[in-house]
Amino acid sequence: MLLIRNGLLHTMEQDEPIHADILINNGKIEKIGNEIPENAETEIFDASNMNIYPGFIDAHSHIGISEDKTTAQNDPSNENTYPTTPTLRAIDCINPMDSAFHNAIAAGITGVMVGPGSANAIGGQFAFIKTDGRCIDDMIVLAPAAMKIAFGENPMNCYGLNGNTPSTRMGIASLIREELFNARQYFSLETQPEADFNSECYKDLFDKKIPLKAHAHRTDDIFTAIRIAKEFGLDLTIDHCTEGHLIAEEIAKSGFPAIVGPSLASRNKKEVGLSDFKTAGILHKAGVRVAITTDHPVSRIQYLPLCAALAAKEGLGEKEALRAITINAAIICRVSDRLGSIKEGKDADLVIYEGNPLEINSSVIATIINGKIVWKRCS
Repeated sequence: MLLIRNGLLHTMEQDEPIHADILINNGKIEKIGNEIPENAETEIFDASNMNIYPGFIDAHSHIGISEDKTTAQNDPSNENTYPTTPTLRAIDCINPMDSAFHNAIAAGITGVMVGPGSANAIGGQFAFIKTDGRCIDDMIVLAPAAMKIAFGENPMNCYGLNGNTPSTRMGIASLIREELFNARQYFSLETQPEADFNSECYKDLFDKKIPLKAHAHRTDDIFTAIRIAKEFGLDLTIDHCTEGHLIAEEIAKSGFPAIVGPSLASRNKKEVGLSDFKTAGILHKAGVRVAITTDHPVSRIQYLPLCAALAAKEGLGEKEALRAITINAAIICRVSDRLGSIKEGKDADLVIYEGNPLEINSSVIATIINGKIVWKRCS
């Protein structure tokens, strides 16, 4: 058992922080309270004058797929040989030995949504994983966790520049519709046909257990993603949502959440020309649930708190910025039953800070995943 004493808890369950102890047992938060008794087997962590937060979550990344410190002839996050590849599974490509996982843990990031890139109109299946581990199967929280689709320049450039489909935004939408139409027909048949591997991977999507995860920067691409999701009665997350601040009210009406970023990156494509840290705040004020992403390795994952801080400065505010990398991210990724807040019964994934994580001179004291201290600052 691990007992954290005297910390200031930012639970994301209450509006204001509370002074309390946290008792952790078998990887779960067993009790939150004052003067929790200990025994001879209890490990004590004195968190006096320290702030404790739920472990931070990056809701969209390619960590462990596009690895640090490696070079490759081809992009390992994209099977860019055919524009619809729904059967690809992130868990078959994530390398837990990627040094970026250490960077994430040292920054207090304990959970990540990881999946294929955006070269294909349909890219494959994301997974939500913990950042600590050696075997990916032991790190999984939810897999599949989303089905990746992509609009705009990436699929058009990958295929259209070579004279293949899709070469236009219409072509991308058509391919996605065709795949979803065929899958819907497959599941609607009274007599189930012989099992089809390509169609079966859409089952959780049509059962609404997972959402479409739409790479969409421009307003027209955002609207197309919403239109297709509504046509097929599917759930959706709008990832990147770069021009979302221009259509915030319309996104709010759709009811779909936004995962905003990477705003800490170059404007290296026309469709990201209006990238700005103000987007998250404008969307939130319009009523959209917002998470923040680094899109690692586009921005390095350890800068997630910095991205949240810059979004807070540009209108999101500190409370919502912290929610965007904790409970909001957990809700959007559908893991809030276990993660995203400090609550009895949830996984003991915590980050202990000296200072405020949204201030540049603050530092992580310790990161805890599954009730174990997996990183601790040297004295």
